Amino acid sequence: MGDGVARVSRQSKGRGGKTVTLVKGLALDAVALAALGKQLRTACGSGGTVKDGVLEVQGDHVERIVDELQKLGHTVKRAGG
Repeated sequence: MGDGVARVSRQSKGRGGKTVTLVKGLALDAVALAALGKQLRTACGSGGTVKDGVLEVQGDHVERIVDELQKLGHTVKRAGG
């Protein structure tokens, strides 16, 4: 479980050069996390998954995800790149 502060970062290492946007630190259970992941993927128009409590959205969508999470009332910080 996270501390309730969503940390949004971008990563491309170890992914064949493809960029993904990661969301960590959300204090949600697996079902809520999966639902939020679907909402964010739909907003970004791309695929993604939930692994070990970390949301992964394919592509570089940091700004859009930060905006969406703030609209939903989450505390958001940008981390990394």
